[in-house]
Amino acid sequence: MNVVAKSFPPYALPAVHTGLAPVVGPNTVLLVLGSFPSAASLRARQYYAHPRNQFWPLLAALWPQHPQPGAHDYAGRCAWLLARGLGLWDVYAACERSGSLDAAIRHGERNDFSSITAQCPHLAAIAHNGGESARHAPAVQVALAGGKAPPIASHRLPSTSPAHAAWSFERKCAAWHAVFSAYDLI
Repeated sequence: MNVVAKSFPPYALPAVHTGLAPVVGPNTVLLVLGSFPSAASLRARQYYAHPRNQFWPLLAALWPQHPQPGAHDYAGRCAWLLARGLGLWDVYAACERSGSLDAAIRHGERNDFSSITAQCPHLAAIAHNGGESARHAPAVQVALAGGKAPPIASHRLPSTSPAHAAWSFERKCAAWHAVFSAYDLI
């Protein structure tokens, strides 16, 4: 009798991923911090690349008088948001994660926020896109302050992730609008 042993794939360990560079400039007033790019964003090397993420549609709704470049023009989108005083980055520079959920992030290594103030001399506040990013607000504030007081303002916004369906698009827009208005971005 021939017995054929079945082979099973080895246990899949979470992959170690490196995040994206910040999208900031000298006119950045408000820095939106996510947690870490989704798998789709890492593949595309673009922030908020997942087609169901509401980030880009939300910005289009906040700035209807300024037509947003299409999804095919990521460089144009980045220039578009920088021209409005907005910057993008993530809390984590690298982490282990299987999939795209924040709950799956392990061994996260925070970005070096102390370096961002030189690139953004007009930075007035941080807007955390979701709870995982906001969890790091105190550490981000300390790093950005560089020993100076008072610390930079920090705001927790509802996540634009497709996994965060508890809030309607309209409710998210209202929350984001309030923070953007506070810094004269609208």
